[in-house]
Amino acid sequence: MDGSIQMGTGAADAPFYLPQSDECDVFTAAYANNLPVLLKGPTGCGKTRFVAHMAARLGRPLYTVACHDDLAAADLIGRYLLKGGETVWVDGPLTRAVREGAICYLDEVVEARKDVTVVLHPLTDDRRILPIDRTGEELEAAPGFMLVASYNPGYQNILKTLKPSTRQRFISLEFNFPSPQMEAEVVAQESGLPLERCKPLVRLAGKLRGLKGQDLEEGVSTRLVVYAATLIAQGMSTDRAILAAMIEPLTDDEDIKRGLLDLVTAVFG
Repeated sequence: MDGSIQMGTGAADAPFYLPQSDECDVFTAAYANNLPVLLKGPTGCGKTRFVAHMAARLGRPLYTVACHDDLAAADLIGRYLLKGGETVWVDGPLTRAVREGAICYLDEVVEARKDVTVVLHPLTDDRRILPIDRTGEELEAAPGFMLVASYNPGYQNILKTLKPSTRQRFISLEFNFPSPQMEAEVVAQESGLPLERCKPLVRLAGKLRGLKGQDLEEGVSTRLVVYAATLIAQGMSTDRAILAAMIEPLTDDEDIKRGLLDLVTAVFG
């Protein structure tokens, strides 16, 4: 079954996250009122880090599920498995979160199969229940349970999008890449590279993002900028780090790579 868990540890030990607006306040209010939250924004802009940060601040366990084409409702709820010659029921990550009062985060939820959203509906209204047909149980969500999902609206095609009837069960927070100054601060914090050396990397990232929909399907994520800065902080040359972390992950087309490297030269000289 697909899912990872980490324990909330409190605000002091929360993963680093630099708020862009009032998203932390909105998330906290949603948690306090048992409201599910949908995060919308481009790949690599900080949605997953935000959820991990908030789970730690709220002191809640966090189950993270990376959704994909083959993810079915049974992967979330659970299934019978053979163990030691016996058939036993094993909870999936969503069921564990419901029982324990944890936060369950479905990353890129639109990538999952359609039966997944049907399972979520009873958890996203005032019932807050999870029916388990295979065992006959109808679980009431324990106090503290919260459902969080995310997706990238700009990347989905018409066959992979959330129905309005599903979207309107969540409150939504829209994410985007932070301002250049703020992004440079994030990159410096995460990589250990001095702030002034991070600023040109962020400037390059902004120019690469401007090519989305033209030469590139996706712009460069903050995550990749951090990777480049980390390599530089460890002694790698700037050119090599940028090629490995900010150019090669974006495309396999040699002509496009050459064009992107020209852009690197324009920014770094």
